Amino acid sequence: MIHKNNWHAKHVDSLPIGDRLADSIASGMGSWTFIIIQTILVVLWMVLNLVGFFYHWDVYPFILLNLLFSTQAAYAAPVIMMSQNRQNERDRVHAHADYQTNLDAKLEIEELQKSLNIMEIEKLDKIIKMMEELKREIGSSKN
Repeated sequence: MIHKNNWHAKHVDSLPIGDRLADSIASGMGSWTFIIIQTILVVLWMVLNLVGFFYHWDVYPFILLNLLFSTQAAYAAPVIMMSQNRQNERDRVHAHADYQTNLDAKLEIEELQKSLNIMEIEKLDKIIKMMEELKREIGSSKN
């Protein structure tokens, strides 16, 4: 589930409708569902044109079908490229956000380490002070 407060949801919400449409088309064309449906339509097209008794709208070698494939490819390629370019930009933004998060975490860890070091030094100073006091008490009790 995508939360509306993460960077990806905000990025998607900020896209214009054309960019979202291009992403949807590219996603659809890159799916097995699209391949299967297109294969069924092509086979149906060929069968209807080969066995059609009364009317062949695209006789063998299926020049109209080839024209349709060329037109589909002519439009699909730029749409897919637009989607890939946006994906690259999203990846760059995501990498930058990850880098910033890691940098902030590193600084916080360094601050924690400094605090722990100060606490450790203070503890050692107290132990040394207590040992010196104990040494003085032992030394004064011997006299």
